[in-house]
Amino acid sequence: MRNWFKRKMKKSTEKTDSTIAKRWMLLSGKNNWEGLMDPLDYDLRRYIIHYGEMAQASYDNFNSNKASKNAGNNRYSKNNLFTKVGLDKDHNPFKYRVTKYLYATSSIQVPEAFIVKSLSRESWSKESNWIGFIAVGTDEGKIALGRREILISWRGTVQTLDWVNDLDFFQVSAPEIFRGNTDPQIHRGWYSIYTSDDPRSPFNNTSVRDQVVEEVKRLVEEYKSEKMSITITGHSMGAAVGTLNAIDIVVNGFNKGCLVTAILFASPRVGDSSFVNAFSKLENLRILRVTNCLDIIPNYPLIDYSEIGVELAIDTTKSKYLKVPGDIRSWHSLEAHMHGVAGYQGANGGFKLEVRRDISLVNKHLNALKDEYCVPTCWWVEKNNGMVQQDDGSWKLMDHEDDDDSVYA
Repeated sequence: MRNWFKRKMKKSTEKTDSTIAKRWMLLSGKNNWEGLMDPLDYDLRRYIIHYGEMAQASYDNFNSNKASKNAGNNRYSKNNLFTKVGLDKDHNPFKYRVTKYLYATSSIQVPEAFIVKSLSRESWSKESNWIGFIAVGTDEGKIALGRREILISWRGTVQTLDWVNDLDFFQVSAPEIFRGNTDPQIHRGWYSIYTSDDPRSPFNNTSVRDQVVEEVKRLVEEYKSEKMSITITGHSMGAAVGTLNAIDIVVNGFNKGCLVTAILFASPRVGDSSFVNAFSKLENLRILRVTNCLDIIPNYPLIDYSEIGVELAIDTTKSKYLKVPGDIRSWHSLEAHMHGVAGYQGANGGFKLEVRRDISLVNKHLNALKDEYCVPTCWWVEKNNGMVQQDDGSWKLMDHEDDDDSVYA
């Protein structure tokens, strides 16, 4: 069955990457994706999946093993990230180099699905978590993308959805983002993660907001003579924080007039109607939210919150490859969302894979594929769970790579 699938996908006709390079402004929402959504444009499918993969990279780089002293930190160095998560293959023309890792904390109590803490007394940090990265398109990537792109990827939640019941939906104003305007009200938890600092942590002497702003300003200045854009991606919590980040960049002019696009997956609601109204007045910002019909997260919080941007609604229950009806985890999964984008045919259609995307990826962290496809469940694991044998025969947990500019390098 798996060989049949591979033969089928090899027969599919892939358009040249130059198509995306020529159409990038439309695909990034210049016209709010009018005429591209139903039926879903082939290039837009590929485009959305590409940014989903960049969001997935932030999950695959995250160490959530609480038994490790590196719990809550990154696994791989900036130079090795795309190699280790499988995104540097020859078939992938969208090449980037990671320029900065991002670290966040929170000044209020948030569920451990957001901020993971190590059980070790030798923990790398008691206050901070690695939460994403900033990358910039290489010269090769610039050709495939049609411009020099600054990419910001935000990590989402790393546990089950139990955090929904524990989450504080209290709203606060965000004058730091809206230049003193206190009318827009946003979720206190997302705002705290985005703007909190902690002098006890060498990773969060400054907030993750300040880390992002500093790097975006540097890269915009470095490439100011080139055609440029900024794209932000994230899933779940990462989509919520990414929404704040995208609006912040444009409201405060850090983009210097270039187009900013947020392509977000399974995003909870972030703010009230005044927040959405403030977004609607921003000329150079576009937000596309990909939602799955049975996923509950995009409906939270239920009261006094509004949806933002353009919604692309998919229905993974129509896929003949997935177990039906699935469950809360599979409906919310980022890999399942990308599978849905690859094949969903609209509200009145069925499911046909239009983009060559291996169905095995759905089972990276799930048991969602039908058994007949013979793909192991939850197969994405670090070799030996990070245990490495030493020369003397002993075994040592080695699940973190330092960068040259690391605090502890």
